[in-house]
Amino acid sequence: MIDARGLSRIPLRHATFIACLLLLAISLIGLAFSLMWLWGVVIFGLLSALGVHDVRQRRRTVSRNYPVLAHLRYILESIGPEIRQYFIQSDLDARPFSREQRAVVYQRAKNESDKKPFGSLLDMYQPGHEWINHSLRPSTIDSHDFRVQVGGSRCRKPYSTSVFNISAMSFGSLSANAIEALNAGACKGGFYHDTGEGSISRYHRKHGGDLVWEIGSGYFGCRNDDGTFNEARFEANACDEQVKMIEIKLSQGAKPGHGGILPGAKVTAEIAEARGVPMGEDVVSPAAHTAFSTPLELMHFIARLRELSEGKPVGFKLAVGHPWEWFAIVKAMLETGERPDFIVVDGGEGGTGAAPLEFINRLGVPLTEALTLVHNTLVGAGLRDEIRIGAAGKIMSGFHIARTIALGADWCNAGRGFMFSLGCIQALSCHTDKCPSGVATQDPKRGQHLDVADKSERVYHYHRNTLRALAEMLAAAGLGHTSELGPEHIIRRVSENEIQSYDQLFTFLKPNELLTGNGHHTVFEHYWENARSDSFLPPSRIAQLRFTKLE
Repeated sequence: MIDARGLSRIPLRHATFIACLLLLAISLIGLAFSLMWLWGVVIFGLLSALGVHDVRQRRRTVSRNYPVLAHLRYILESIGPEIRQYFIQSDLDARPFSREQRAVVYQRAKNESDKKPFGSLLDMYQPGHEWINHSLRPSTIDSHDFRVQVGGSRCRKPYSTSVFNISAMSFGSLSANAIEALNAGACKGGFYHDTGEGSISRYHRKHGGDLVWEIGSGYFGCRNDDGTFNEARFEANACDEQVKMIEIKLSQGAKPGHGGILPGAKVTAEIAEARGVPMGEDVVSPAAHTAFSTPLELMHFIARLRELSEGKPVGFKLAVGHPWEWFAIVKAMLETGERPDFIVVDGGEGGTGAAPLEFINRLGVPLTEALTLVHNTLVGAGLRDEIRIGAAGKIMSGFHIARTIALGADWCNAGRGFMFSLGCIQALSCHTDKCPSGVATQDPKRGQHLDVADKSERVYHYHRNTLRALAEMLAAAGLGHTSELGPEHIIRRVSENEIQSYDQLFTFLKPNELLTGNGHHTVFEHYWENARSDSFLPPSRIAQLRFTKLE
């Protein structure tokens, strides 16, 4: 028997394990008199076995120190995000989207009233608060279907795009039913659906919605067996009537400069068909393109894709990083006379199915600064009238669209906003293949429960009702179209007792200012003059290489 002195030597942290053993013993004794004790034998037997395993294993120190009890901690830790999201966070805690932001998407997607009672929950005296000023002479806007014409002088098939579209999300990241619902909603609403770099799947084609085909460094849908670019395969897809524009992905806001590997186990027959890769084999997406390596080569690649696609608009998407690389691209435009028809600026706050924490939090320029740099450079180089700008990065409401266009964009894209319209509950499990709403998963048992007919209507309603809200804001501001928005219309509180409009807060270049040498913005003074159209290398590295060659 264990005496009192022996019991005193048992650590208190083992109390739960010891209690399970004692209750198991009592249940075994009781079982001799009644079968009702069988439940106790089963439950406490399993818990005791778990405790024995905890004490004997060596991988988890916490489990060895707190047998049985440690698993309660693991359970609570695993559901911590859900507990915080549903019971602790306020309506305004944006991690990454607030309950209020998600609720307005759900309401608009369901075609329910999005009106709020009593007044704003926002602290309007908090630095960073933004708003749009209204006019004493409100306007009347007959249609909320704001359009932007995309396609320069070299484009034979320009495209009229909505000011609000579905951002790049690949089949493979999203389920088949999610892709179908997005495309069907886009078809009904007259806006485009970006394929993402996973290329065009059978689910993109099923409902006939307008597509922007994104081509990444893996050249999915237009690649040779070794992963290099294949012109014939590109032409076959690009000339499809459903494809309206071609978008070269240079980088992505959530993980710029990052390649990836799709494990062979995830390369199903459908994914292999869409991407043009062998089924069941690992697929590598390199960090950099192989079809071009300099800004000049990028311009030639754009021209070639436009030719192969029978004159459709061709542009690129980038997350702004080193400013000299962006300046080098603009200088290549000036030197070659070739231009992209559009540029999509992806902010560092953009979403992703999976990326390292450092990339999500600390790599890439946020949308505000990235967009103003791209817009300013094109204006200063005299190119802005020829090139349209799209923008993406946590855009989901009418005000988000208005402020982004005021900064220099022509239209906006959204990914997570449209995911919410499909029923995404922000479970933050996109990378686990266990999405509870069937949106971001390749598990057919989960994805098949997403009803395409119902969710496509929600996609359509979310788009329509968001643009209606935008139209109401513009009318209240005395404007008639998104093209009339300027930096003077958006106001930001910079301190408790100071506000500034965007045209006061940001520096905006005048047309051709960079060509005349009159630009005095800090980033241009440091990098514009030394950027080279024939290299992405930093100016200091180019100078070093030149000096080495001379020696």
